[in-house]
Amino acid sequence: MSSNQQPVQESLFDLGPDEEVGYRVPIACQVAGITYRQLDYWARTNLVKPSIRNARGSGSQRLYSFRDVLVLKIVKRLLDTGISLQNIRLAVEKLRDRGVNDIAEITLVSDGTTVYECRSNDEVIDLLGGGQGVFGIAVPGIMKELSGTISAFPSERVDSEDDFRDNVITTDELAARRQRKSS
Repeated sequence: MSSNQQPVQESLFDLGPDEEVGYRVPIACQVAGITYRQLDYWARTNLVKPSIRNARGSGSQRLYSFRDVLVLKIVKRLLDTGISLQNIRLAVEKLRDRGVNDIAEITLVSDGTTVYECRSNDEVIDLLGGGQGVFGIAVPGIMKELSGTISAFPSERVDSEDDFRDNVITTDELAARRQRKSS
């Protein structure tokens, strides 16, 4: 390298697969460290739904994107620290419309009840300055770990735009029955 060239650091978060690659339920569960029951419940209650393909009745397979698996892993970490599912729902709601790169730039910090989103060290220090105990979940670390782990598992290419449309239009059969019963 010549003396006038500066080293270029590649983006740490260009590691995840594109949104046209999905992971089936067993892979999403294993990589996120959750049970099938948790995944199913979170999908049915709209905490973390598969963004590529939702279940469409018996025999169909949900397909989770890399971003979805990242959010599943974040939810699992928040649960492990004792945050209530209600407060996790509020945190996930803030993450819902963000892309992988946006999520990868934040640190989630909690005082045990509220989850805060910090984008800089100063914001984390401000929370610590309040004098109460807090813990943080560094999303970049989770992202790096997930990127390394998930590459060892089989993925599935999305066949067509129909998968995306079907995900938006339909709900799984069981959820539809429950909704009809409660109406």
